[in-house]
Amino acid sequence: MKRNLKRNIVVIAVLVFVGAAVYLNWSYNSRWGGANSAMVAAEDQAMQAAQEEYTAASAASVGAGTEPSVAVTAYFDEARLTRQSSRDEALALLEQACAGEDASQDVIDESMRQINAMASWNLQESLLENQLLAKNFTDCVVFVSQDGVTVAVPAPVEGLTSTQVAQITEAVVDNTDFPAQSLNIIEVTE
Repeated sequence: MKRNLKRNIVVIAVLVFVGAAVYLNWSYNSRWGGANSAMVAAEDQAMQAAQEEYTAASAASVGAGTEPSVAVTAYFDEARLTRQSSRDEALALLEQACAGEDASQDVIDESMRQINAMASWNLQESLLENQLLAKNFTDCVVFVSQDGVTVAVPAPVEGLTSTQVAQITEAVVDNTDFPAQSLNIIEVTE
């Protein structure tokens, strides 16, 4: 009886957290109102102009050796996909452990603790990625685990400046419980 009560409380707590995240996402997105056809057309024109400028700049920079690296972009896309796939697999295993009829209360409690930790890490990763993009990093991938925080950012051949390293460190320390020593920065050279 007590085991089922604890399990139900934990499940309800997880559902409340997920529901709160869905509600916040919905309220944030609905705050801006519905699509306006004139605004959509203007955005399409702006995107078209930006694409043309990018194409022209890329063509002009081929001789200068500053063309954006397709490999760097692919690295970040692959890193995001790998992070999501590994989290999905871990979540499925934890849910399976909880759902097993022969699962002890300790197994269920530990599984629910890990599920909550993964949800928290996902939120921290999104927050940190958004903050770093706002600080003019062109792309980034953040991975939070119980061992620390890993941040991958594009860097020139010379490496990141001390200001950029300080920006990354500040964002991680301010938004997680990890000290600067638990931060690993991966410089993905362009």
